[in-house]
Amino acid sequence: MSGLISSDTIAAQATASGEGGIAIVRLSGAESETILARVFRAKNGRPLESRVLTFGHVLDGDMVIDEAMAVLFRAPYSYTREDVVEIHCHGSDALVRRILLLLLRAGARMARPGEFTCRAFLNGRIDLAQAEAVMRMIRAGSERAMTSAIRQMEGGVSSYVAKARGEIVALLAEIAAAIDFPDEIEETQTAQQIHARCGEIAKKLQSACDPRAGRIEDEGLRVVLCGRPNAGKSSLLNALIGGDRAIVTDIPGTTRDTLTESMQIAGLRVLLTDTAGLRETGDAVERIGVERAHKALDEADVRVLVLDSSCAIEDEDRESLCDLAPHVVVLSKGDLAPVVMPDIALGEFPQAQVVTVCAPLGEGLDALKALLVSFAPEDGAESSMLSQARHVQAALRACDSLLDAQRSIDDGMTLDMCAVDLSAALDALGEITGETMSEQVIGEVFARFCVGK
Repeated sequence: MSGLISSDTIAAQATASGEGGIAIVRLSGAESETILARVFRAKNGRPLESRVLTFGHVLDGDMVIDEAMAVLFRAPYSYTREDVVEIHCHGSDALVRRILLLLLRAGARMARPGEFTCRAFLNGRIDLAQAEAVMRMIRAGSERAMTSAIRQMEGGVSSYVAKARGEIVALLAEIAAAIDFPDEIEETQTAQQIHARCGEIAKKLQSACDPRAGRIEDEGLRVVLCGRPNAGKSSLLNALIGGDRAIVTDIPGTTRDTLTESMQIAGLRVLLTDTAGLRETGDAVERIGVERAHKALDEADVRVLVLDSSCAIEDEDRESLCDLAPHVVVLSKGDLAPVVMPDIALGEFPQAQVVTVCAPLGEGLDALKALLVSFAPEDGAESSMLSQARHVQAALRACDSLLDAQRSIDDGMTLDMCAVDLSAALDALGEITGETMSEQVIGEVFARFCVGK
């Protein structure tokens, strides 16, 4: 990790750009306190005490630039486990730029993206999975995403991986003992036990891998409304989001493109997409809208077929999903005399769940929302413990190595050959927490961070 380790003192804005009451500029490194003393003077004239917020002035020479507060965190009691200084100034972009320029002239350099958190990782305060959770927390768009990020920051993923690695280390210890003490430990019996336990560990890892859960937590549950023209899709979208976002008229074919709105249901972010009415059409623009509707359906987590309950089900309704079964059937226009009852809809679409709604009156919306949320993975379930794409890839490589170890035993190879496969599985899991990660990949992980974190 020599290329990542730097003794420089780094500086960056830790808060978002733009006008605000307060902006925070952060320093980290051995020279932080010395550099701060060149640009900040406490009102009481005394040196800063560790972890005490102190009022004073930011200075450019003898010129006062701002009234501000400064706080010093001496190593190792800081975010990076280095000396860290924060200047809490007024939230002006121009002022922040001026303060950063003063700090750079005083001996600091600009931090690279994610460099503060990278130093926390390199100095052993957090592991790589916890470091990634920091960025997940910053980008969290829902309560579910925040909760998942907190679990990861507090070591939920790390402890799960550590347990699996511990089981593999125990297997390697048994192999070493069998090799070193052949007169006391029967190799064939040991091989059978290791074969069984490799399968158990691989099965647990595979069941814990759920990249869909991570995508839904971080991006949102993709719900697509579809159906023939004038079925009530746009009215339903407006009612669910509580606004007048989609154009609603009695003219069939009003919606000609996909329209996506974000909403929160029970702490989960839901991306709700209205689509063009699915039908054969000679209108070139509407035809493009229908093609986009089909693409959205292909990518949906939940396909919602909207039927006008006051009209009989027609071939257009049956064919509207192009052989894709709906997850939910919504019987709209519940305030009109019903022609299509829930049992009729279930007869046509037996795999779907049926809800009756009246969008203008808000009837049935709570039941529909609860049904939509049920399609998301259970929050905090161990079955989706490994949900980030990088973690899933590493865990699946570990599974492959465990299965290779089983094949080595099946083929009658010696236990030391099996140990090679187990070591590969150990290394693959170590990539999740950064214990066996290459410098290049660690750099790529932190390059996705914002500057200042």
